[in-house]
Order: sequence, then structure tokens, then C-alpha cells
Amino acid sequence: MSEVHAEAAVHAHAAPTGFIRKYIFSLDHKVIGIQYYFLALVAVFVGMFLSLLMRIHLVWPMAHLPLLGEIKPETYLTLLTMHGTIMVFFVLTTAPQSGFGNYVLPIQIGAPDMAFPVLNMLSFWTTFLSFVIMLAAFFVEGGAPLHGWTGYAPLSAIPSAGPGQTLGADLWIISIAVFCAASLMGALNFITTTLDLRARGMSLMRLPLTCWSWFITAILGLLAFGVLAAAGILLLLDRNVGTSFFVPGGLVMTGVPVKHQGGSPLLWQHLFWFFGHPEVYIAILPGMGVASQVLSTFSRKPIFGYRAMVYAMLSIGILGFVVWGHHMFMSGMSPYSAFAFSVMTMAIGVPSAIKTFNWLGTIWRGRVRFYTPMLFAIGFVSLFVSGGLSGPFLAQPQLDINLHDTYFVVAHFHLIMGVAAIFGIFAGTYYWFPKMFGRMMNERLGQAHFWLTFIGTYAIFMPMHYLGIAGHPRRYSQLTEVKFLEPLMSLQEFITIAALITIGAQIIFVINLFWSMFKGAKATANPWEATTLEWTVPSPPPHDNFGGRVPVVRHGPYEYAVPGAARDYVMQNEESTVPAHS
Repeated sequence: MSEVHAEAAVHAHAAPTGFIRKYIFSLDHKVIGIQYYFLALVAVFVGMFLSLLMRIHLVWPMAHLPLLGEIKPETYLTLLTMHGTIMVFFVLTTAPQSGFGNYVLPIQIGAPDMAFPVLNMLSFWTTFLSFVIMLAAFFVEGGAPLHGWTGYAPLSAIPSAGPGQTLGADLWIISIAVFCAASLMGALNFITTTLDLRARGMSLMRLPLTCWSWFITAILGLLAFGVLAAAGILLLLDRNVGTSFFVPGGLVMTGVPVKHQGGSPLLWQHLFWFFGHPEVYIAILPGMGVASQVLSTFSRKPIFGYRAMVYAMLSIGILGFVVWGHHMFMSGMSPYSAFAFSVMTMAIGVPSAIKTFNWLGTIWRGRVRFYTPMLFAIGFVSLFVSGGLSGPFLAQPQLDINLHDTYFVVAHFHLIMGVAAIFGIFAGTYYWFPKMFGRMMNERLGQAHFWLTFIGTYAIFMPMHYLGIAGHPRRYSQLTEVKFLEPLMSLQEFITIAALITIGAQIIFVINLFWSMFKGAKATANPWEATTLEWTVPSPPPHDNFGGRVPVVRHGPYEYAVPGAARDYVMQNEESTVPAHS
């Protein structure tokens, strides 16, 4: 009876007719998914522009830039703070989960919409508001904050700590809190939709791995963003009301005693990293789902070890909540605590290795079709492995203490959390673009985009490992006054040139994206010969996804190379006379 009520609820909104209701305040999960996607697209170009300014300043510190002039050290820290914040929250969290998840999840499980369409719309516009507040920090007196994307106290808790730490820092905290509220609404929607709105026959073990990844990510978000929101509120109280949650007594700032007592900066670090480490998996798990989907489709093979993949993602999600302490080895924690966090961090390598092994097993001896989505999926696996291999070094307290404040850490988290997740976004874009817009993206431009981005990414971040091992500190705004860094300047110049080329390659992607929306070849309903439910409906899908039909699922999501089948694939809702793999 409850399923009937839930289905009736999502059918409650009719197809929109006016422009505002159809494209602006839409209740359609597909429109909302596209809105999230383009919000993330704007954010990623803002974030890239900030990183470009940082790279230019590192190798040409005296350069006068048009409209911006000379970048001062405090401005560099502001760019650092805003680049990290925008990329983590508004790109890596927004596009793979809220963008693709909103668009694809309901169709893949056979539902007409998300469980709570109004909440879905509110979630997007709250995220949009959060982004506007974040950008507003650039334009207020004092500018944007410089306390880093981690917002470590007491620097972030005291307005007099430096330029940008007044109203700009307040806006930064408010933006994060609003983003948390939006993410909590989104997480509830994803969890309810996955549990309650699956079509008949769509058991949990017939869910595509993309759905599993969005479902687990939503649970992580529900548990993690609530903690960050609470921490942000406490930080605002410290800054504006005079409480002392994070500010210790006896602190003197620029020669003036600070009127706080009894707070603990370490409390902020615990709260932040309790959110921060699961955030790594909030960013990367949807990419794992997309990679699994694409690798199986373009290898023309069932995913290798489907159940092991599901249990590996669940294990990663659970273990992600018990390893936050490895970000705090430098805080002076007990060696026994450090050992415990180290062991649990190493344990995460087991499910990660299972997933990597199964991806390779899926490709092995497949009839691989090297289209652009497949290239980016392979690139995702490559970057995930390359970034992951440096993780065990940082999981050792003795090694981490030496490497923690160096470019080694920058290389590690950019590879595994940043560009690996972005490769997942690119794979999803090239894969689902025909379904979303009814046209194909240009394949030659896509392949050029892939190779330039793939080679450029390694050219940027692999040398950073060497910089870190050589003792190059991160967060230094310029190197001209540091004698022992002079021999490393040529490597910094090489990285900057690689970054310029890689950022330039993204223009190819943008041209391809918008040109293909209007001029690309018309897409059929199933151009990739895939098996999941979104490929059973027209491209783009109708308002209620299935045109009034209620799909019935009869097979697993990856039925490729089925012996005796007329084609080399069997769709999930197909009434096949040939027994499928599951």
C-alpha cells in the first residue's frame, strides 16, 4: 500500500507548460539534474581560473595582470582558499551526485521522478544560493577569506586574524552551512527514491552500480554534512557572539590579547575531518559507479564480480567514517591513536584494490570499443590507481609528518579526489549526453579533449610528488626568497606550462558540449547498445520518463555477451527467451 501512495505522490505534478515552471523552478528531475550540471560547469571554470592565477604567481611573482595587478601573498592565500572550496563543494560534490544522479537515477530504477520533487527543486536553488554567497565573499570589504578550504581555527575563528577574515569569512561559513542544508535535502531524496520507487523486478542486486554509488554517497552525505553544518554554526558563534568553542584562552593576535577562553582548535579539526574524509568518497564514489557502467558497456562484458563491487563500495563508505584522524597526525595525537587510524586507513586499500581488480577483469578479453566515454573511464581507473598508490605513504604517521606540509599531499589528493572524479564526470558527460540532449557529441573533439587532458594531468601532478619528497612546502605564495627552493623553480615552470595547456584543452570540451547540443548528429534511443533502463526510452526521455508505461525488470544490469542471444546484449526489461547471466 505504501508503494502505491509513494507512486501516486510523484505523479502528482503534471507536465509544465510555462517557461519559468519548465526551465527555472522545474520539478522535473531531469531539468534539475541539468541545472546542477551547469552550475558545476560554471563553478569549475571559476575554480580553474583561480588555480591559473596561482600558477602564474608562483613562477612570475612580479607579473602585473590585466585588471588584477600584482598578486600579493595574502591574495594568493585567498585564491588558494576559494579554489579549494569551490572545487570541492560546487564541482566534485555537485556534478557527479546531484547532476548525473538527479537525471539518471529515477530512470535507471524505473521511476517517473524523484520521491520528493518539490524538495528536489528546493535543494538545487539552495545550492545555487550557497554558490552566490560564496562568490559574494570576493566583493565585500576585505575580500574573500585566506584560512584555507579546511577553515582551521583559531585563524578562521578570529575576525582580526588578517584581511578577508571579517565579512568575507562570515560569508564563507554561511555559504558552507547553506550548502550543507541543500545536501541534506538531496541526500534524503536519493535514499527514499532508491528504496521506495524501484520498478517491479528491480531488486537491490539488479541495481546498476551507478545507483549503488549514488545511494551510498547519499548516506555518507546525510551523516557527514550535518556535522559540518553544526561545526559551521559554532564557528559563526565564536566569531560573532563571543563563545569559545574553538579559540583557546591566552591567545595574543597581532599583539592584542584575544578575549576568549577554554576553546579547542583541535575540536574544529575533529569535526571538520569527520566530514572531510567521507567527503573524499562523496566525490569519488559516483565516479566509481560511472566507470563501472561505462567499462562494462564498452567492453561488451558483464561487470566482473558485481556483488564484490557492491560490498566494496559499502565497505569504503563505512571505513570512510573511522579514518579522519589520519589528517591530524601533525596535531600531536597519541601514538596509539595514530597507529589505530593508520591501520584503519590501510584497510581501506582492500576494497579499493578489489574494485580496481574487477575493473581490469571487466576489460580483460573484452571486445573493447574505444569511444570517448570509455577513454575517460579508463583514465579514471588510471588516475585512481596512480593517486591511490601514494595513500599508504601518507597513512604512516612517521612518513606523513615529513610529507604532510609538502607538494606530495597536493599531488595525492588532486589525483585521487580531484582529477579522477573529474574524469568520472567527463565519462558520464560523454556517455549520457545523447540521452540528455538527444544528440551525439563530436567524437574527434572528444578524443582530442581526452588525450590532452590525460597527458596534461600527469604532467602537472606527477612532478609534484618529486617536489614534495624534495621538501617543497605547499601554501608558499612565491619561491624567490627561499634559497633551497631555487633548483626546483624549473619544475614549477614546467607544471605551470602543463597547466596552461590542460586548461586550454577544456575549451575544446566546452565547444564540443554547446555545439553538439544544437548541431550534433541525432541520437537514437540506445546509441551505445547498453542494457539499463534509461536506454529503453527516447532520447531525450518524455516528462514522466516512460510515457505512461511501468517497466518491469527481468535481468541484471550488465547482460552482455549472453550465449545464444540474438544480439550481444539483453536489456533489463527485455522478455528474452535466452537465460541471462543473472
